[in-house]
Amino acid sequence: MALSSFRAGAPSSVFPLARASTVDLIATELRAAIFSGALPVGSSLREVEISTQLGVSRSPLREAAQRLVQEGLLTAVPGRGLRVTVIPPAELVDLYIERLAIEAQAVRIICESSDAILAERIVAIEAAAEALRQASARGEAWEIGDADLSFHQILVDAARSPRLSRAMMTLAYETRIASLSASDGYSVRRSVSPTYLTLIEALRSREIDSAVAALAQQFDDAVRRLSGDDDSVDTIETETENEPQQFEPLATDALEI
Repeated sequence: MALSSFRAGAPSSVFPLARASTVDLIATELRAAIFSGALPVGSSLREVEISTQLGVSRSPLREAAQRLVQEGLLTAVPGRGLRVTVIPPAELVDLYIERLAIEAQAVRIICESSDAILAERIVAIEAAAEALRQASARGEAWEIGDADLSFHQILVDAARSPRLSRAMMTLAYETRIASLSASDGYSVRRSVSPTYLTLIEALRSREIDSAVAALAQQFDDAVRRLSGDDDSVDTIETETENEPQQFEPLATDALEI
């Protein structure tokens, strides 16, 4: 499930997909709006307004929204409907524990692959790291954040496990929500952590423990930065969307309903 551009919309998959239904497309639109900050963390889901903009009834919108509840991107608030999930600092450690479990398993699979397959997968991972380096050089926070999450999705995709990839995709959205939930606004690290190079070199040498240790260090650093415990890292801050999300009508006539 390679992420060519997280913020531009839902990530595309490297695995075969069934024909999209109206509910699928609505879920994709909602995920993209949450990921971009256009549906701010903590904001309510405006069923009537969104269904009108998309040109669909409230029934498929509600079904799509329930999918996002199951994914942890929306939260049901008794008496107040659905709201975009907020991930406070107290939940960061648990989020990154799950990410480490998924990404470490991907690392093990990659390192245990044949020489030819390992070389092919490292090329893709190195390309993702270079895209992150270039984004960091340009200094645009959203682009850096997208490139960083894309790197980790490509790392997991390299294991060629659809289940791991799907789990990582949900965690990528949750990671963005956690960043948007920070009290000082959305910010990213300005420079690329040296742990990326360490990780790639460990993969090339099939050193599983070293690769996992690089991920663990990277995640520990991220938790400290996002929780405000480490202000020594130079960051880039940016504003989230100020205007309410405007959804384009869905062309549902040819879709599977």
